[in-house]
Amino acid sequence: MPAAMRKRVEPIPGTPLPHGILTACTTVVDVEDVHELMGVEWMALGCCPVRQWEDPCLTEESPGEESPGERPAKEFCRPEFEHATPITLYAGAECGALGWTHEEAVAHARATLDLGEQHGLEAAFWNTRLTTDVVDLTPPAGPVSVAQGVAALEGCLAESYGGVGVLHVPAGAAALLGCCNLLHEDPATGTLRTLAGNCAIIGAGYSAMNTGPGGVPADPGTAWLYITGPVHIRRGPLDVLPDRSASVNPRTNDRRILLERTYVVGTTCTVCAIQVQVCD
Repeated sequence: MPAAMRKRVEPIPGTPLPHGILTACTTVVDVEDVHELMGVEWMALGCCPVRQWEDPCLTEESPGEESPGERPAKEFCRPEFEHATPITLYAGAECGALGWTHEEAVAHARATLDLGEQHGLEAAFWNTRLTTDVVDLTPPAGPVSVAQGVAALEGCLAESYGGVGVLHVPAGAAALLGCCNLLHEDPATGTLRTLAGNCAIIGAGYSAMNTGPGGVPADPGTAWLYITGPVHIRRGPLDVLPDRSASVNPRTNDRRILLERTYVVGTTCTVCAIQVQVCD
């Protein structure tokens, strides 16, 4: 059928994945203070261990005639400062100005951003934070099973942080977590959780990256899983550029609309990673 005879209809709508980075596994705060969108820092909380104290005066051991030496002392932890840097995402729309209004162009770009926002943010967070300054748990023998990988990651997080963390899983490996009942859906929140209680993000943007520490691509048939402490996202207002009068290029008569939004994604304490097998 010739293109001129086709009837134009509404675009096919899409729905972002239900367990991505902007869902209930993370804390998302819409901020208006532009200073927060330039990057933030904070004093780490919960990364210092809580230790047992054994009072030497209450023990049954007696030093006898030997010198008892230096008395045991309690250890003090000096908290470290952590930081998060800004991530800016954009969606652009371009079309002939004839028959395409400014409002229609903005709506089109907005729909693109709404659908792809999680994907873009997951990919950026993976590249800028997860793959940097990370503990690689992959054994010398190579990638492990998904169940072994999740167990190792949760053990790594538990050693350094006593609270609930976040498991970061590429969408391409998500189905394998159901093979051993590694995740269950929390009916109260709709989140996916491990038996240990950690929340799981299933990310399309993670799948697009699938790199290990240092940004090294995963070997064929493998995937990288990560675990972190809680994830806190500061999200800025949506900027529409340019305004109505400047959106049309008079030389080409094309209209361009750009939507931008800045995010600051932070997590705390240790980031652990492991390479797993996704096929035999």
